[in-house]
Amino acid sequence: MEIEIFRKFLSGRGLKLTNQRVAVFNEIFAFHGHFEPERLYLKIKDSGTRASRASVYRTLNLLVESGLVEKITRTEKGNVYEHTYGHRHHDHMVCEVCDEIIEFYSEKIENLQDEICRKNNFRGVSHTLEIRGYCGKCGRQR
Repeated sequence: MEIEIFRKFLSGRGLKLTNQRVAVFNEIFAFHGHFEPERLYLKIKDSGTRASRASVYRTLNLLVESGLVEKITRTEKGNVYEHTYGHRHHDHMVCEVCDEIIEFYSEKIENLQDEICRKNNFRGVSHTLEIRGYCGKCGRQR
């Protein structure tokens, strides 16, 4: 389970799985989608759990380092994250106007990346593809 992976990660760094870290972890993994750190903090605060803003941000950074959460893009509002552990790889399209994030997967793109790595004698271990532009709603308004 993800919480055990996080516990082992923290232990390897000499850190403990505190109640605040558990609260941040649980809130992130209860939600399936993209989130901003500030909204995460406010949601935890509204739930009555005592966790400082700094504690939420530090825990989020630890979750990213552990590989359980990924920073996926930056919008006008700040960084956007999602929990990715156990989920199929996907890429993102980000609207420049409304910051809508659309997930997509393309086997052709994945195969092309593998082919490019092979041709360049390169072993890729991860990648991030982000296409910026205008969603259907905002594109029609332009």
